[in-house]
Amino acid sequence: MKKLNVLILGGGGREHAIAWKLNQSEWMGGLFVAPGNGGTGFIATNLDIRETDFPAVKSAVIENAIDLIIVGPEAPLVKGVREFIESDVETENVRIVGPGRRGAQLEGSKAFSKEFMVKHGIPTAKYGQFTAKEIDKAKAFLHTMKPPYVLKADGLAGGKGVLILEDIVSAKAGLDEMLGGKFGAAGEVVVIEEFLDGIELSSFVLTDGKSHINLPSAKDYKRIGEGDTGLNTGGMGSISPVPFADDEFLQRVDERIVKPTIEGLKKDGIDYNGFLFIGLMNVGGDPFVIEYNVRMGDPETESIMPRIESDFLEVLWKCGGGELEGSTISISTQAVASLMMVSGGYPESYEKGKEIFGLTSITEALIFHAGTKMIYPSIETSGGRVLTVTSYGDSIKAALDTSYREANKISFDKMYYRKDLGFDLKS
Repeated sequence: MKKLNVLILGGGGREHAIAWKLNQSEWMGGLFVAPGNGGTGFIATNLDIRETDFPAVKSAVIENAIDLIIVGPEAPLVKGVREFIESDVETENVRIVGPGRRGAQLEGSKAFSKEFMVKHGIPTAKYGQFTAKEIDKAKAFLHTMKPPYVLKADGLAGGKGVLILEDIVSAKAGLDEMLGGKFGAAGEVVVIEEFLDGIELSSFVLTDGKSHINLPSAKDYKRIGEGDTGLNTGGMGSISPVPFADDEFLQRVDERIVKPTIEGLKKDGIDYNGFLFIGLMNVGGDPFVIEYNVRMGDPETESIMPRIESDFLEVLWKCGGGELEGSTISISTQAVASLMMVSGGYPESYEKGKEIFGLTSITEALIFHAGTKMIYPSIETSGGRVLTVTSYGDSIKAALDTSYREANKISFDKMYYRKDLGFDLKS
């Protein structure tokens, strides 16, 4: 068995969780993370490279004899990292888990993904898309919808480009802001969607474009405030499995959404290889797609990776080579809960460089770093979302109880976390 040298692109909690899982593999040779964070530095070699600096990425691939690249965040995919690596004779044989530029448009453009869903009969909410020149038409379209109103920036906005507004006056004002430049280039086109009344969850798939493996489902909590109030964030925590997503519901997801999506990509001539994250709404037992992402979610990955019992690196290697057919993974029956600790002021302005205390006292939980850096001998905050406290349990409640108990041992100046994760679950 050949030992593999692996490069993970990204520097958040998702990348730390993937690195942690891959580090358990018998296939692992050298593990590198670019740029990584204060946590990945303990289990891998951090490379001081931005994930969108493709020439630097290519140099690192050659210098470290990388066999497999796993792309964590969406930006490198939308910008074409796969094409960049595969088009160079020095790196063309390196396997990559992550779609090319066309496939990445499923996340890179809300309008593209909605058109794709309608074309291929994938259940989703009624919608319209508009530019700044069509603002009167957009406001007229709002009058054909029922409140609340869902406005989405077409492009990438770091998980913050969605507004859910309760009345027509607020919706029109939100439309003016979005088409007026609130989200920059990401908001040059705005998608207005019907509000789906249900409970949200995330479905995760690994596909080589022909075969697929369904990964554990998860649910994240986007709002900064307890009771799901306040501003949207990149995610304040996650749980897996999702209690209301039973085998029957997940079968519906596979038959109505996952398989038609993969078939649709084939029909459209899109050679898709990588993760597919499907944001779903469970509406009375029927799944509807809210959005596609073309990578693993964060903080859902921090709850999913601990539940995978198989050698995940072997599976990713096969996926990258188009050899996924016949592969399966074993999933733990235990629940996992991840609690995100963030900097005071997040998701708006916040301070960095705060020393984190108590990490060495954690005995019952996994710590996945997100926005941290090593300033020897200390770990300091370097982002809005700082780290997750991730715990196993025989139930969601038991896993959450452990995460909250362990979180009480950690402190940094102006630290904040939600104390009500799981509040909306019945079991």
